[in-house]
Amino acid sequence: MFDGYDSCSEDTSSSSSSDESEEEVAPLPSSLPIIKNNGQVYTYPDGKSGMATCEMCGMVGVRDAFYSKTKRFCSVSCSRSYSSNSKKASILARLQGKPPTKKAKVLQKQPLVAKLAAYAQYQATLQNQAKTKAAAVPVEGFSWGNYINSNSFTAAPVTCFKHAPMGTCWGDISEGVRVEVPNTDCSLPTKVFWIAGIVKLAGYNALLRYEGFENDSSLDFWCNVCGSDIHPVGWCATSGKPLVPPRTIQHKYTNWKAFLVKRLTGAKTLPPDFSQKVSESMQYPFKTSMRVEVVDKTHLCRTRVAVVESVIGGRLRLVYEESEDKTDDFWCHMYSPLIHHIGWSRSIGHRFKRSDITKKQDGHFDAPPHLFMKVKEVDAAGEWFKEGMKLEAIDPLNLSAICVATIRKVLADGYLMIGIDGSEAADGSDWFCYHATSPSIFPVGFCEINMIELTPPRGYAKLPFKWFDYLRETDSIAAPVKLFNKEVPNHGFHVGMKLEAVDLMEPRLVCVATVTRIIHRLLRIHFDGWEDEYDQWVDCESPDLYPVGWCQLTGYQLQPPAPQSSRDSQSSSSKQKKKAKSQQYKGHKKMTSLQLKEELLDGEEYSFLQGASDQESNGSASYYIKQEP
Repeated sequence: MFDGYDSCSEDTSSSSSSDESEEEVAPLPSSLPIIKNNGQVYTYPDGKSGMATCEMCGMVGVRDAFYSKTKRFCSVSCSRSYSSNSKKASILARLQGKPPTKKAKVLQKQPLVAKLAAYAQYQATLQNQAKTKAAAVPVEGFSWGNYINSNSFTAAPVTCFKHAPMGTCWGDISEGVRVEVPNTDCSLPTKVFWIAGIVKLAGYNALLRYEGFENDSSLDFWCNVCGSDIHPVGWCATSGKPLVPPRTIQHKYTNWKAFLVKRLTGAKTLPPDFSQKVSESMQYPFKTSMRVEVVDKTHLCRTRVAVVESVIGGRLRLVYEESEDKTDDFWCHMYSPLIHHIGWSRSIGHRFKRSDITKKQDGHFDAPPHLFMKVKEVDAAGEWFKEGMKLEAIDPLNLSAICVATIRKVLADGYLMIGIDGSEAADGSDWFCYHATSPSIFPVGFCEINMIELTPPRGYAKLPFKWFDYLRETDSIAAPVKLFNKEVPNHGFHVGMKLEAVDLMEPRLVCVATVTRIIHRLLRIHFDGWEDEYDQWVDCESPDLYPVGWCQLTGYQLQPPAPQSSRDSQSSSSKQKKKAKSQQYKGHKKMTSLQLKEELLDGEEYSFLQGASDQESNGSASYYIKQEP
């Protein structure tokens, strides 16, 4: 596991300068452990370490993979080179009348050592120049590591995002886990590695510290745990990669093998198949040229046919089929409730815009129905939603608002067409479709008991808004509480956690964001650097939320926090655009304290239960309880 330092040390000395240089490299001790994922020390059944060091180049690897009967060389070329140099040394010794010695055998390494020393000096010069240049020119771009360190932020763990890569198989990766990573504090010409421990986790990103630095954080660095340069302890041994201690601490110990054995015994590392799991979790079933039905972004009441143009990290860029120049597009996740298989609209009675294209274009094919997210089955045979019933719903055109809403049409399979009171078009073109189990619709009174500002109907004069009065004035009833989804998963989010979130008003953008409120399973997402009015209410299981480092892992562009100058210049125009788009009226803020009360709704008496405002609710929750007669 650790023998590369003997032959790859930066402090390389001439083989003829001392007697020590004449000694052959000692094999690994039989008791040297290799750390497995469960933290137990593993030794080979035969008592041997199972590792060998190449006598030609010094590479460390699995003994069984080495060449020659004695397993002395890592490759055929090393075996031949060693043999050729040994013959030359033997011939020279014979000409001088001396038998070949161990020193003569080692002389073959001299040219390589000289080249390594010269190249190392050249690399050191380049590194110094790069550091000088970097100091003179500030680095552009956003760094999650610097952002978190400078503000002592915390990030939502990967396990909060079941739809994200490794979300369901992250395991017990935590602070203290040891990994093998490239050693950047080294001037050797070849890529070498060293052990590092996780100091802090932020989503996929980990703050690492090289083993041996103890409390010294001067060379700490951030790395994506799912990246290609991070490996479980033991990977270097099995892959034949050298472990070399950082130059800064090279002087601290004379026996680095013993140091590593002591520090790593019983430690935890990544699972041996971690990189394979990462790769498998980033395989997406949706392929380019697949046809789907997706919401029409210009008329939310209907769907259109679109074609998958690209897939990035499970996010789909869909181009509406009638777009000849492929600029009329729509971004969403493959698990989004906004996309469906071809024929879905007809099957449930949803509006659908027929395409002028009479037949499929060459290469396009319908996405199989099993690829789409399944909704929970509902029983609409008994008491069920009816047209005209009132409820509260997140406005899809203004996601910062929960509004007074009405069920306008009941579709098949549990789907509902909903309109926002006071701002509906006469033809219903701005109705939107939510499933009955959607976490974006709520029973009457949800906002009041959870101290959320409810947006009243546009132009409604009697403020502050009261549901009891409004139901009486409109001669309507509230949708039965028992029909709503009241399940609250153990999501793991906490107020203040950082994450990467889609701006659903501009769904191609993924931004730096913060969880600012938690109401049962509902999260208030704030986009860092922007005003609170741009916040959005999102479900805790939304496929539009991602761990810190998701963009880096998938290659998606991350939108950093808006700088002050950008906010000042864009705030006015963005605000006007948003108001024009949403056409919503935000009522007066409610009092900070509200009295819980009992009211008569739909002829049934309910008592309101205080919600988990700004708290994490990890169990099932019910907003109301029907009073017993």
